[in-house]
Amino acid sequence: MRQPSNLARLLASAAVTAILAAGLGGCKTMSDVTGSIGSKAEASPGPGPGSDTDPRRAVEAYGERYRANPRDVDAALRYGQALRATGQRAQAVAVFEQATIAHSGNKLLLAGYGRALADNGHFQRAFDVLSRAHSPDNPDWRLLSVQGTALDQLGRHDDARRYYAGALAIVPEEPSVLSNLGLSYVLSKDLPKAEETLRRAYGSARADARVRQNLGLVVGLQGRFAEAESIVKADLPAEEAAANVAYLKQMLARKDSPRPGGPVSMPVAALNRPH
Repeated sequence: MRQPSNLARLLASAAVTAILAAGLGGCKTMSDVTGSIGSKAEASPGPGPGSDTDPRRAVEAYGERYRANPRDVDAALRYGQALRATGQRAQAVAVFEQATIAHSGNKLLLAGYGRALADNGHFQRAFDVLSRAHSPDNPDWRLLSVQGTALDQLGRHDDARRYYAGALAIVPEEPSVLSNLGLSYVLSKDLPKAEETLRRAYGSARADARVRQNLGLVVGLQGRFAEAESIVKADLPAEEAAANVAYLKQMLARKDSPRPGGPVSMPVAALNRPH
């Protein structure tokens, strides 16, 4: 297995987030890295029509409510969340954009809009919108982490790490934030620091599968594939372990460049397929 020659290219989608920020994703979209983009409550529609069904049925239920009254804040919020959960990112952006025009001061809508923009690779706009969704005197650690991932995508790694530090000041040793921080070090090619940070995240009882996959990837990028394989398949059913190992191999071997003018499509952490 040859190590990819350009880590920044390989991992260009790594810092969307949940990552597209971490512990923050319910149904994992392809842009979720550590779960970076939304909390389970945010990504999965709550009580209401379709809340006890799969995300696709939630799209139908909340979409019907939204179309009946596009100015209904709750309907717009839940419809946008359901669209994100099913990977319909461009439509989610459109719904949130219209909703925030009608309700410019609604912080929940702004947060959803910023996350949807990050899903679609509009990182500067995502950062700016998320800055309006919370304030320095009342910061949301999840949004700080998402803003950090947007800054990482813009190549502003030092600035990104200040946002992760702000999030960690609120929730010390939060594995999702540590995972995003670890990926930040990957993007700046500091793999030993990335591994150290991801091991801190992996050691938490709150760490989820995406943290495991991030650590496995970083270990693999340093040429220790046997160890990486043992990490990504540990304590998993045989079928899921095999799928994770195959996907890890695919990511480590991939060398094709992103399509000109298009977003990088390779996910980093969410080895589970979108559902």
